[in-house]
Amino acid sequence: MQDPQSLDGAMAMAMASSKSDGLDSVISVLELIKEPMISVPQNYVQIDQQNPAFPVCSDHPLPTLPTIDFKLLVSVDTSDSELEKLHSSCKEWGFFQLVNHGVSSSLMNQLKHEIVEYYNLPFEEKRKYTVRPNDFEGYGNAKLDGKLDWGDRFFMITNPVHRRKPHLFPELPPSFRNPLECYLLELQRLAMKLLGFIAEALKVDLQEIEEMFDDGFQSVRMTNYPPCPQPELAIGFPPHSDGAGITILSQVNGVDGLQIKKDGVWIPMKFIPDALVVNVGDILEILSNGVYKSVEHRVTTNPEKERISVAFFVCPKLEAEVGPVTSLISPQNPPLFRRTGMEKYCKDFFSRKLHAKSFLETMKIETTEEATQLHGSLKI
Repeated sequence: MQDPQSLDGAMAMAMASSKSDGLDSVISVLELIKEPMISVPQNYVQIDQQNPAFPVCSDHPLPTLPTIDFKLLVSVDTSDSELEKLHSSCKEWGFFQLVNHGVSSSLMNQLKHEIVEYYNLPFEEKRKYTVRPNDFEGYGNAKLDGKLDWGDRFFMITNPVHRRKPHLFPELPPSFRNPLECYLLELQRLAMKLLGFIAEALKVDLQEIEEMFDDGFQSVRMTNYPPCPQPELAIGFPPHSDGAGITILSQVNGVDGLQIKKDGVWIPMKFIPDALVVNVGDILEILSNGVYKSVEHRVTTNPEKERISVAFFVCPKLEAEVGPVTSLISPQNPPLFRRTGMEKYCKDFFSRKLHAKSFLETMKIETTEEATQLHGSLKI
């Protein structure tokens, strides 16, 4: 097993040699819009012509994202019925809104305030945290195939703690760093409880899941999507599924823009105030052997308002192995995905362009013979 520190260099080299152009740490959309503009620059034009948006009109009521009440999950009297709702949400939607989650509202409000304050800093202050050459952490704008997203991101690996870049998290102002640290600890605890309920819903060994995710590989991404003069031409974040186990998303300023792809149609999501949005990532689809689905989603732009969000990504520890949970595999239910070490999974994920569910496709088993061989190697 490699030293986890070596993952930095491996992923940096992968990013530098990947099909994407990596991250451009100089270009900032927030700086771009300081000058009056009526049209989107050509290098920001990205149009999804293959999949229509859901028609918003009285004849087509908007589908509603499932809501899970965490209090009902932990209550003895209501746990069974809420657990079934959780199971169904992960199977049918891959997304749900979590209410009564127990994360301190005062802490969330404090953090939201500090994130807004960070994006209001002069550009020269934000430049201290920009993405460095051959790296992928820090403040910058994603550039793929020569096209830029309409958003400024700040991405950091936050766990294990020793993997934090010394010029990023430790150098944040204490007024920002301290509530962010507290928030991450709260989400770590919440994530482990959610994963425990997911294990129960899948009827798999809880200990196996806990050992994989305890003190696991975690990261955070804060994104500001500024107002866009031509929202029909630009995209805040292109269609993709998350490579994590689960993602926990918080809406910072109450402006919608997240869309979920269901049955080939993009459905706009309406956030419940103070709720957290949880979605199934590729790793959880692999662990569940396809029972749960990681779902494509994207972020649209708004002509008048900025949207700010903060996403927390929860993955297994780097020493873990990613593959279908052994108790779900049988001769009648062969594995659908290959097994690989978490460290290799990260390297492979960061070396590819983020597009739809293309990375998950590389993990799929293509032949019955390969599935049979993998099943036999598990010695179930």
